[in-house]
Amino acid sequence: MEATVSKLIANGKTYEQDGALWLRSTDYGDDKDRVMRKSDGTYTYFVPDVAYHINKFERGFTKCVNIQGTDHHGTIARVRAGLQAADVGIPQGFPDYVLHKMVLVMKGGEEVKLSKRAGSYVTARDLIDWTSRDAVRFFLISRKADTEFTFDIDLALQQNDENPVFYVQYAHARICSVIRQWAANGGVEADLPGAELALLKAPAETALMLKLADYPRMLGGAAEGLAPHDVTFYLRDLAAAFHSYYAAERFLTDDDGLTRARMALLAATRQVLGNALAVLGVSAPEAMARETTENP
Repeated sequence: MEATVSKLIANGKTYEQDGALWLRSTDYGDDKDRVMRKSDGTYTYFVPDVAYHINKFERGFTKCVNIQGTDHHGTIARVRAGLQAADVGIPQGFPDYVLHKMVLVMKGGEEVKLSKRAGSYVTARDLIDWTSRDAVRFFLISRKADTEFTFDIDLALQQNDENPVFYVQYAHARICSVIRQWAANGGVEADLPGAELALLKAPAETALMLKLADYPRMLGGAAEGLAPHDVTFYLRDLAAAFHSYYAAERFLTDDDGLTRARMALLAATRQVLGNALAVLGVSAPEAMARETTENP
């Protein structure tokens, strides 16, 4: 911090007033200049942020994303102003920020009361202990950062289609079950690249293939826009397309060519589901309690 403040003073980006040291942050778009060092000699809280990000940039990190609560919105302009005033080659707009609204936690149909003042809060570990790691990761990512979100503990524990993470994981497990049945009847996955995909003409097949084709574009956009919730939206849509396909068509048919083509489509769907879940750090189970044993 001392080195950072000395650099800003040397660059002529500070001034003293009322016994305090001020940063000329209005030169960089802030609505007013900010105190860096108070009259008692202590630093204000954004100074360590400026020093840290200079250190971060000098260590080679040209991409940096700060995830903070919306109540820290005011820190963005002053930190970026300090970084520009330091004149160490940091580009404008560094670092990126994602601001989150508070999460409302419901348990047993009632709100879990949170209070910073009273020291009453729910940690991520609490949520994991009450539900699961997969549920916490999927649920907390499944909405835009700047929107209100309710984490419903009871919903996260449900083993049905109302639980979005179960709904997606069940699609993956269901596909694995079908492919296992096909393999038990002599099917060989290594032969699937040679399947005659032109045989896939059913409306549910077209809908599923179009959704699969959208995966690369969606994933690139989610990364570019710092929008991981796009991945959860996509997963739910893909799972819905598969479940509709499952309900509409038989997979193990008397036509070996059609069966192999449908197995190829299922294998592709399994791969994309698994890839997208892995991006979120959520598991892709190959079997689940509700998995059916009927011949599809």
